Amino acid sequence: MKTILLASACLMISGAVHAQSQSGGGCPALPADSGLAWEKLDGRGYTFCKAIRASDGGQVLAVMLSAEAPFKPRRGDRVNETMIDGQPTWWYRGELADTTGVKVRETIVELGRDQVAHISLRAGSDQEMSQAMSVAESLHFGDVLVSSN
Repeated sequence: MKTILLASACLMISGAVHAQSQSGGGCPALPADSGLAWEKLDGRGYTFCKAIRASDGGQVLAVMLSAEAPFKPRRGDRVNETMIDGQPTWWYRGELADTTGVKVRETIVELGRDQVAHISLRAGSDQEMSQAMSVAESLHFGDVLVSSN
């Protein structure tokens, strides 16, 4: 009986650790089967989350949670409409200096009063971009709050 209780406790603890790595403790919840984990940085008035692939350590997307978006969308840069965490929004074309061949997409998700999520994606191919968009469109923000450090 003790063995069963111990095994059950270990499974519950490992499940809690796995769930925390998927949500990043302050970052939105990632899809369970994504193979990604969050790297998180809390700053004064913002939380920055990077979704990192376990397979190669590459960044798939980044989310910045703050009171004001650092990104100002322009209608002329709209690429396609999407839905993130039940909210309609648009993907916008972006640019990075000195990054030939890298595609950038950005969007803003309103999370409630005085809180937004700026999601940014970078990809070297259409396939990578499609995969990153799929992950971003599967994010769930729940009760995620901006750091007050």
